[in-house]
Amino acid sequence: MKNNKIHIVLILGILIVGCAFLPALKADPTIIISSYSLEPEILRPGDTAVLSLTITNAEATATSQETTQIGGTSTVHTDTIGATINNMWITKATDGSHDIKATNNYEDVGALSPSSSMTINFVITAGVGMKDGTYFPLAHVDLDSENYEDVSFPIPVTISNASVELVKKDMPTQMSLTGSTEITLTTINHRASSVDSVIIIPEVSDDVDIRPEKKFIGTMAGDSSEDVTFSIKPNNKGPTDLTFQVQYKNGNNLHTEALHLSFEAVDTLDVAPVLYRIPSQIEQGTSERIRLEVYNAKTEEITGVIVTPLCNISLSPSQYFIGSMDPDDVYSVSFDLDTDKLSLGNYSVGFKVLFKQDQQYYETPAIHASFAVIHPSENGVDTQAGLIGGGILFIVVILLLFVFIRRKKKKAHKTP
Repeated sequence: MKNNKIHIVLILGILIVGCAFLPALKADPTIIISSYSLEPEILRPGDTAVLSLTITNAEATATSQETTQIGGTSTVHTDTIGATINNMWITKATDGSHDIKATNNYEDVGALSPSSSMTINFVITAGVGMKDGTYFPLAHVDLDSENYEDVSFPIPVTISNASVELVKKDMPTQMSLTGSTEITLTTINHRASSVDSVIIIPEVSDDVDIRPEKKFIGTMAGDSSEDVTFSIKPNNKGPTDLTFQVQYKNGNNLHTEALHLSFEAVDTLDVAPVLYRIPSQIEQGTSERIRLEVYNAKTEEITGVIVTPLCNISLSPSQYFIGSMDPDDVYSVSFDLDTDKLSLGNYSVGFKVLFKQDQQYYETPAIHASFAVIHPSENGVDTQAGLIGGGILFIVVILLLFVFIRRKKKKAHKTP
């Protein structure tokens, strides 16, 4: 029994000494793609995106030990084992005619120690003309060891041709040459993801002035819309074309869509004065009242409305301030005309309307009317003379008729 115990102790001793001289055993780190992100999230055909892959060594610890014996002293060395990444690349995905592929790969990335991570960015491109759908390019991680398993991980990439659209919401078919007319357009993001730097830019034209020069919206969420308003001032009569562009960014990819519109520019006044009452004759030394009506046939409010006389005669007030006028509003205005300092004769007076719209000032074409300044008694003398002349003529006619009848009767009596 005692000999057996000695044998066991010897065997164990031999095993322990032998183990000290065996090659060090390497741990097998588990390398995974722990997360990824794509910016932008959804690509249009022809877009580029940044694919960020986070590579993680999921081993909590991975070490190797080596024991050296010098004389009667044994020394144990413990080293942390890292996973050496030899290469990383993306295998393209295809719809049969067009590809999603990366433009770069990474060689000799380095070692990844246990419980640590690194992020690698790839630039991927969707082919122009690629069909809508979700594709799966493969991310590959090549580890520099036969004992380690390489990593292949599918990355879902969605392609969508949906765009940002500009549509007409409120715009008349005719616009006046006087002042400006507001139109409203609606910007619609048909994409499921948000877009950035959305801006609406009207095309410059000699036929029309458009304010403002552009409208900045900024970020629009997916499946959202927003209205924008522009003021249109035609410069020439006749058919007029408008073009608006909506620009936006999907990630760093700039896209542009156009909207073409047309309308008829007419010289019909939608803001104007109308003469309501003005006498044709005014006796010298008296005053008369001139009445006007100012109308706003526009679809929006106008402000700073002033009626200004155009003449060298005395009118009170010298200008008539109305202020603001609502759409389809009519305002009555009156001026007093004093003839004290006017000589006899014919005169003309005109009026125009000035107003403000969209931070710009406009004025209407002038309207004119004529009147005569007559002698104070001239009107009465003419009337009296007319009455006397008419009375005398009436009496003469009666006398002639009486004489004619008498002669006719006498003639009838003399006839046998």
